[in-house]
Amino acid sequence: MNYSKHDNPQYIASVLGERLKRIRLNKDMTQVEVADKAWISRRTVLNAEKGEVRLADLIAVLGALDMLGNLNNFIPEVPLSPIQLLKLQGKARKRASGNNKVAKKTVIKKPVDW
Repeated sequence: MNYSKHDNPQYIASVLGERLKRIRLNKDMTQVEVADKAWISRRTVLNAEKGEVRLADLIAVLGALDMLGNLNNFIPEVPLSPIQLLKLQGKARKRASGNNKVAKKTVIKKPVDW
């Protein structure tokens, strides 16, 4: 399934939670088994399967399900841009510059009717 920035984040999280549940069931593991293997509570596994999970707990569940290798597909490593490296003289960026330009207001002058 392809997602866009217009999709509801809670919906996407619940779909991913359902996928976690299907993976767990396909591996014939109980929530307790996943929790024990991940060093988290069963309630945390249940919440993960609902899409309500902290990032660290999601990583723990993925580890328990032997799915950590898929994290690089989820958020791939992004190399530094050669142009950015040149501008920064070999140092990696630590902050975003933001948009410091102030938008100029266009004033339309109408002739005054006296």
